[in-house]
Amino acid sequence: MDITRFIVSRRNKALLVGNYGLYRKQLSRRLLVVRKKLKYSSKGRKYNPKTPIVAEDIGSNHEFIHLLLLAAERAWALAMHIKSTHAADVGTQAVTGSTKRHIISRFQKASNYATQLVTLLQEQEKCRASTQSILEARAYQQSLRGSIAFEKGSWKRCLQSYSETRLLYTALAQTQGSGARQDDLFKDLLSTTVDPSLRYAAYQLKLPRTLSIETIVARYVPRENNTFVTQALKPNPDLLQESGAAATKSTTGSAHIPKTINWRSRTVNLEDASTAQALACLSAAEANLASFLAVHQNTDRRAKAAAYDGVLLPSQEAVDATKTAIDELTVEGISQGDPRMQSLQITRTAVNYNLVEWRVGRNRVLCGGQDGAVFEDEIVKKPKKLRADGKSRDVQEESSSRKLNRLKERVVLYESTLQSLESIKELPGVLADQTFMNELEVKKAYFSSLRCLAIARSHMLHGNKRNSLALLSRALDLSLQASSPSSLSKPGSEGLPKLEVTPAQAKSLKDLLERSVLQYRALVELEDLSSAASQNEQSFKPPPMIERLDEYPPEGVDLTNLVTYPPKLQPIPVKPIFLDVAWNYIDYPGRPKKGVTTSTSGNIEETASKPEPRKEAKKGWFGFGR
Repeated sequence: MDITRFIVSRRNKALLVGNYGLYRKQLSRRLLVVRKKLKYSSKGRKYNPKTPIVAEDIGSNHEFIHLLLLAAERAWALAMHIKSTHAADVGTQAVTGSTKRHIISRFQKASNYATQLVTLLQEQEKCRASTQSILEARAYQQSLRGSIAFEKGSWKRCLQSYSETRLLYTALAQTQGSGARQDDLFKDLLSTTVDPSLRYAAYQLKLPRTLSIETIVARYVPRENNTFVTQALKPNPDLLQESGAAATKSTTGSAHIPKTINWRSRTVNLEDASTAQALACLSAAEANLASFLAVHQNTDRRAKAAAYDGVLLPSQEAVDATKTAIDELTVEGISQGDPRMQSLQITRTAVNYNLVEWRVGRNRVLCGGQDGAVFEDEIVKKPKKLRADGKSRDVQEESSSRKLNRLKERVVLYESTLQSLESIKELPGVLADQTFMNELEVKKAYFSSLRCLAIARSHMLHGNKRNSLALLSRALDLSLQASSPSSLSKPGSEGLPKLEVTPAQAKSLKDLLERSVLQYRALVELEDLSSAASQNEQSFKPPPMIERLDEYPPEGVDLTNLVTYPPKLQPIPVKPIFLDVAWNYIDYPGRPKKGVTTSTSGNIEETASKPEPRKEAKKGWFGFGR
């Protein structure tokens, strides 16, 4: 009774080639086949009550389980089809009215079928069901109940249902010692369906972002009078222990909660406990990130960037906590001049700037070495398959399209960094600090220079040297602005890539751009010279010398333009003088012939020839000539 594989395999096959509507049609056809096979189809009128399925039916033939699962999946597919169709037609607007009620009713129908299946499988002696099948059916039932609560907006019930679903699937994945495919099946189901729903429900309940999925499950899974959770915890009782960021908070974070925060030259007290707690988690996450980067220096850049997620979550939590505290004081009527409000505004600027720093640092790691200034070819794996003659295949170079895609990714990262820098100007007190604004302009010029360099390289791949030179020149101007020693920062104490731009980084970029500008100036000059030479060669040439024999060449004879070769077909005059002289000796139509005689004196005399008698034309029957 592999219930989970039966459901997931059918979903994947149908959605691979179609949508939820196609999946529903396939389920309807399969449901009809199974009913005929089990002789479970209703006879006579359409709405005759069907014979209820009992545990003995499942014990005699497990196809009855498929019958219930197919019916539940058909109702689920209809609900998902309505949701997807509405999302495609209306966009981001929420589903309301009768459409919402229809979706909920379909989820409810699917849940009823799943509940019936769980009830029947609990009679293990009659239906001969294993504990694993019961837990899989219960997990499927709770996932459908979670969908109902999700659509209704009952976020606590949604968390409870999905928490139990995740606990059961996690326990099943750990107890399945037979195959890795089964483990992957459960993990994919959790990552694609259950975990995103848990995260969104936790967001709606305003739970801290630092709470891990395991902690949420441990807090919200229903345990009272729940035999399914008890059965799932028998092999591994530690599944409900809190872990992740919350565990770190409870063990180490509480002892190092900061009481003050520094921003530029000012130090203020932390007025909000949630902000202080989030900053404590942030300090622990920064230490973990620093140790990870120190150990894994040769790790792929994507793995390093993924490690920044552990810092971004508590940073965002600190920002949200500060904003919530400011909103609460505003609702209470506290003026902006109050010391508590002033401290919170400074805290807000500090935590938002810290969040931007970590976002920019993550982008810089994704760009590669030297913030993407050096564009290196990716290492292409050598193909393992041998050629037909038994020799190893040659390693192919990276294609231009793949290089362009990598450059596009870098441009997107640079633009995201520039947008983050612009967002800093909207924070309280930033525009009044002219020194800080100068530092921001220098950093903005640095990343703008890198952006121009990436776009110039894309033009290089297309062969547009002139456009590349213009962009490189613009990048060089920006890098000169970013090389101001007074506005550059020193690297952090931990050496983590963040928003700081060191003088060495700015100088390295400036030197690279100077070399690139000189190189492409030479290339553009060579291209101009070659194009000028080709234009001179293709300019208008005078007629060949054989057609200008009546002209004297003052500059000398062009020996390359004596005749047209190969010769071309062109019209010429056809003996006009000869035809004029021979006028008297040619018989033209309509002109009487003249004979030429020689007199006794030897002179040539012309004698008019007698015209031949005209023959009478034959007439036709009615007097008309033929």
